[in-house]
Amino acid sequence: MPEQRISHIELDEATILWRNDDIEQERRIAIFDLIEDNKFKPLRAFTAGHHGPYRLRLSVRDGRLSMEVADESGQHLESLILGMARFRRSIRSYFGICESYFQAVRKASAQEIETIDMARRGIHNEAAEMLLERLEGKVETDFATARRLFTLICVLHIKG
Repeated sequence: MPEQRISHIELDEATILWRNDDIEQERRIAIFDLIEDNKFKPLRAFTAGHHGPYRLRLSVRDGRLSMEVADESGQHLESLILGMARFRRSIRSYFGICESYFQAVRKASAQEIETIDMARRGIHNEAAEMLLERLEGKVETDFATARRLFTLICVLHIKG
């Protein structure tokens, strides 16, 4: 029986202008975790008889997130375009707190690291909730998948 999940995810490398080792590690973990466990059901494709699993390609074009959904063979099924204006503040906050976290891991106390990590998780959770709202009526997904997708959306917005 087909699964309503992402089996492969790709980020548009042309969109990613710059990343450091810490960000690259976040990207690798998010992709690994996403592929291992996710719920993803694009409603138009599903209604048209494509029941998964799905391949997903993320890119940013003209300030909008493009989610290209394909079947396992790579046949394009649908494109989802989301405006990113509502996410800009969350993305900036997430980058700022991540930078603080990466610096803290190298030289701060365990208590300081925990405090920063709690703030980072809070921002991440709020952005995941916002992503779930934006995907409503387009894609059925769960909170954990939305969190991982937000991480990858952030990677696409790194400007260096």
